[in-house]
Amino acid sequence: MNVPANLKYTKDHEWLKVDGECAFIGITDYAQHELGDIVFVEVDTVGETLGKHETFGTIEAVKTVSDMFMPVSGEVVEYNEELTTKPEVINQDPYENGWVIKIRLSNASEIADLLDAASYQALIQA
Repeated sequence: MNVPANLKYTKDHEWLKVDGECAFIGITDYAQHELGDIVFVEVDTVGETLGKHETFGTIEAVKTVSDMFMPVSGEVVEYNEELTTKPEVINQDPYENGWVIKIRLSNASEIADLLDAASYQALIQA
């Protein structure tokens, strides 16, 4: 599994990439692999400020629908519109073109609570 060292991770298989006062969030390579072919992504929280662990959207694969959770608190400022017509981008490129939302961080200190790449790798191999 691909686990980039420059990202932070959650036990729920979301990743976070900090970009100044904002951050990009998506699901991990492991998560997309476990879900299988992704057919639909729904995010209706743009403009909302959500707390850590709150649901920001859902992701639907052929076999299941799963909630996606905020790794840290923040305001959802953007949704990756490409996923509206091409949700399979998450399967193809989960860490770059397959990002799901961009947030404005509310409390950057929460990032310290996330897993680094080595810790996430240990989690998915357990």
